[in-house]
Amino acid sequence: MNKWFELLFGLILVIASVYVWGIFPSWGNAALEFLKGGIVWFVIMIGLLFIMLGISDLKE
Repeated sequence: MNKWFELLFGLILVIASVYVWGIFPSWGNAALEFLKGGIVWFVIMIGLLFIMLGISDLKE
């Protein structure tokens, strides 16, 4: 993948997840109750993975 796309996509996923969780606290509570927030944490981790891949590609 393109290094800039990975970095941008990762940032978008992390920011969107945290924004939705912050704006709608009931969604955050529901997500924590649903598999202890497994879906929310999965999206955040995928976003962080894309950020790390983008930073790694920038070094090359």
